[in-house]
Amino acid sequence: MDTTLQDPLVGQLLDSRYRIEGRIAVGGMATVYRAVDTRLDRVLALKVMHPTLAADASFVDRFIREAKSVARLSHPNVVGVFDQGTDGSYVYLAMEYVAGCTLRDVLRERGALQPRAALDILEPVLAALGAAHRAGFVHRDMKPENVLIGDDGRVKVADFGLVRAVDTVTNTTGTVLGTVSYLAPEQIEHGTADTRVDVYACGVVLYEMLTGAKPHSGDSPAQVLYQHLNEDVPPPSAAVPGLAFELDELVACATARTPDVRPYDAVALLSRLREARSALSEEQLDAVPPQARTTGHDNAEDRTSVIPRAARSVQLPLPAEGDQGGPDGQDPLNRTSVLTTPPPAPPARARSGRGRFDPRRRTLVVVAAVLLALGLGAGVWYINSGQFTKVPPLLAKTEAQAKQRLEDAGLEVKDVKRAYSDTDKRGTVMDSDPAAGARIRQNGQVTLTVSRGPETVKVPDVKNIPLATAKKELKNSGLAPGMVSKAFSDAVKKGSVISTDPRAGFTRKAGSAVALVVSKGREVKVPDVVGESAADATADLEEAGLRAEIVSKRVHSDEDKGDVARQSPGEGRPLAEGDTVKLTISKGPPMVEVPDVTGMDVDDAVKELEAAGFEVDKDRGLLGLFGDTVKDQSVDGGDEAPEGSTITIEIR
Repeated sequence: MDTTLQDPLVGQLLDSRYRIEGRIAVGGMATVYRAVDTRLDRVLALKVMHPTLAADASFVDRFIREAKSVARLSHPNVVGVFDQGTDGSYVYLAMEYVAGCTLRDVLRERGALQPRAALDILEPVLAALGAAHRAGFVHRDMKPENVLIGDDGRVKVADFGLVRAVDTVTNTTGTVLGTVSYLAPEQIEHGTADTRVDVYACGVVLYEMLTGAKPHSGDSPAQVLYQHLNEDVPPPSAAVPGLAFELDELVACATARTPDVRPYDAVALLSRLREARSALSEEQLDAVPPQARTTGHDNAEDRTSVIPRAARSVQLPLPAEGDQGGPDGQDPLNRTSVLTTPPPAPPARARSGRGRFDPRRRTLVVVAAVLLALGLGAGVWYINSGQFTKVPPLLAKTEAQAKQRLEDAGLEVKDVKRAYSDTDKRGTVMDSDPAAGARIRQNGQVTLTVSRGPETVKVPDVKNIPLATAKKELKNSGLAPGMVSKAFSDAVKKGSVISTDPRAGFTRKAGSAVALVVSKGREVKVPDVVGESAADATADLEEAGLRAEIVSKRVHSDEDKGDVARQSPGEGRPLAEGDTVKLTISKGPPMVEVPDVTGMDVDDAVKELEAAGFEVDKDRGLLGLFGDTVKDQSVDGGDEAPEGSTITIEIR
C-alpha cells in the first residue's frame, strides 16, 4: 500500500494556497511534499516541519528568521526559497522543485565516479556554498543527500538555513546536529561550526565520489566519531590505485583535522579545485575507478531529497503516534514522524460452530505449518545469505588491526603480501583479496597486501658519461631524469655529465627526479678580430680553439674592403671550445656622389661638402691667403668618393 495514502496532508490545501499532491520524502526535521501553488499555477516542493518541532515556539521563530535570510540568497546552484508560513499547527517552507535525483542516488547506482564527473559535481556545490559563506551562512549538514542533480544536468544544494536554526536549538542540550559521516572534528569535540565545517564535509563528499565509499566506517556512530577525531581521512588513491596525486592533495587539504589548515571557506576550496583540475591530463580525468558499477540500486533509504522518485514509489510504514524510533536516530522516519494511521480494520466475525476443526487438531496443523515455514525460510536464508559474510574495511589499518577485524568477522588470513607504495603508510594494509565489502563464505580466507612504504633507490654514478646514456641509467635505476643545466669544464668532455643533484650514492624515493649538470667543454674567451682580413681572423679564432664562419652577406663599414666588419659573439664573451664565431666582411665605406663646389664661396662650399658626408681640407696656397672663392676641388663634382673621406678645395 502506498504510504502517501495514509498521510493526512496529501490532497489537502495548505494555507488556502498550496495543494499537496504527494509525499516525496521524510527527514529528521520535516516532511517534503510535491505541491502546486494554486495562485501562480506552478509545481514546487513544500517542506512541512514535524509537529513535535513546530510545538517549540523558539524553534519556529528561529526557523522563520533563517528562512527569510536564506530567501535573499539568490544563486543558480542553491535551491530557491519562495515562501514561508504557518497553517494551524503546520509550519512550512515553499521551495523550488528540482526534478532529477540526488548525489546519493548517483553513488548508489554508479559507485565510484570518474574524477571528471566528481569535479563537475563538486564545482557548482562549492560555488553555492561560497555564495552562502560570503553572505554569512553556514550549511552545517553537507552530504550527498543534499546535493540535487536535475534532469537538465544542473547541480543544486538544498537545506540551507534550516540546519543553522536547528543547531542553535540542539546545542543547548549538548547535542550536535549533522550526519555522522560528514561531521568535522571541531563540531564533534566543541560543538562549534564555521565555514570550515562545510569545507570538511565537501572533502568527505569528494572522497566518497572518487572511491564509492565513506572514508570512516564502523559498527556504531561512536566509532565513526572517534575516527573523525583521531584519524586523518586516507588518500583516495589508497582505494583507487593510480588516482592522480593532485586529487589526494585536494582531499587532504579539505579534510585536515585542524581547521586552520583547511581552506577558510568554499571559495578558497573552489580555487584549489580549479588549480588541481588544470594540472590533470585528459586520461587522469577520465580514468574509470575499479569501484565503478552500472547496476541499479535501491534508493528507498534516501529520505532527504526533494526530487521525485521516477522509478517507483517508496513505500515506508508510518510509525504509531509518539514513536520516536531508536536511540541512535538512524532512521529519520521512525525518529520524527507523528503522522497518524487509519484505525485498524475490525476483526473478522467468527464462523458458526458448524464445520469447525477440532481445536487440538487445528493447533497441531498450525504448529506444523509454522515449523515447516521456519525450516524452509531458514534453509533459503542460509543458502542465499546465511553462509556468507562481507569482508570488513581493512585499508589503512595496521596488519594487526586488519587481522583482528577479520577474526571478529569470522574470517581467516590466507596470506600476507608486501609491496611498495608511495601513498600508503609503511605497515598498513593497501589492498585485500577479496576487496572490502565483497561477499565471502564464513570462515573464508582473505589475502592482505601490506605497504612497505615508498621504494627507495641509490642515485647511480653517471659522471663523465654522455647525457643520453646517463638518462638511460637513471631510468634503469628507477629514477627520472630531471632538469638539465650546462656548465664549462676543463676536465669533462663536452656533452658528458659533470655532476648530479642528489649526488651519486644518495638514497631517494623511486621515481624521484635527478637534476643533471652537463659539460659545455673548456671555456674560451673570444678574441677581437674586427679589422683583420678574413684569413687572419680565421687563423686567430682557430688558434683560440674556436671555429670561424663567414656569413654570405657583406656590409659597408669603416673597415677596408675585405676586412672583418663585425663578429658575433663579440670580444671577451665566454664560449666553449669548438663553438663557432660568425664573421661579417666589409664592403668598405659606402660611395657618395661629390657635389660640384667650384666657383662657390668658401663657407658655402664647406657646408655643402660636409652635408654630403665628407671631410673638407682647404688649400689656400700663396695666392689664396686672402681669397674667398673655390677655384678647384680634389674630386670633380659628379664623381663618387667613399663616405667620410676628405675632399680638398683650392681657394683663390
